Amino acid sequence: MRIDIITCLPRLLDSYFAHSILQRAQQAGHAEVVVHDLRDYTADKHRRVDDYMFGGGAGMVMQIEPIARCIRSLQAERTYDEVIYMTPDGERLNQRAVNTLSLKENLIILCGHYKGVDERVRERFITREISIGDFVLSGGELPAAVLSDAIIRLIPGVLNDETSALTDSFQDNLLAPPVYTRPAEWEGMKVPDILLSGHEAKIDDWRHDQALERTKTRRPDLLDE
Repeated sequence: MRIDIITCLPRLLDSYFAHSILQRAQQAGHAEVVVHDLRDYTADKHRRVDDYMFGGGAGMVMQIEPIARCIRSLQAERTYDEVIYMTPDGERLNQRAVNTLSLKENLIILCGHYKGVDERVRERFITREISIGDFVLSGGELPAAVLSDAIIRLIPGVLNDETSALTDSFQDNLLAPPVYTRPAEWEGMKVPDILLSGHEAKIDDWRHDQALERTKTRRPDLLDE
């Protein structure tokens, strides 16, 4: 899979993709993440990519021309399955959407900034708009990193144990059950005996029951889905 991220602040993403699972995924050839500086696509001598809003109002708007140049340049090299815009008013990101996107080959992710992008960008180029929550950040770089992380970890071969991703929270609309590791007893607090029993079927049943109970208590809305 290849993910191209378009941003006017590329340095914000340097560290996120240079460590841990995301770094290993790229080194092993399972994923390729390419960050593009939007300022490289502007004709403005001062490398500006924003301007004032028509009609007045506070805040600046990202211009259509540099975004169009960047997207068209990428699309001239390969076919993209989705051109995604990270925006607070997009569809709420969930595991179902991540699962679907993990099956794609090429994605473009556009990071908003300032007051957002010229609406014509959304009308002409964007195929999907995604939000990571009902709140506003300074830009779309962190949401783009979150989305990329969620997608890449599902690609076969990225995780050492491929079954790990399948037992994550939300994969079956349940939260993950409690987990424990050594020591088996700490300050009088003991690991449940069933987890030490070695009986896989009973352990699976216990984990499912715990996941169901945790979901009922913390996120009952997931059960309605």
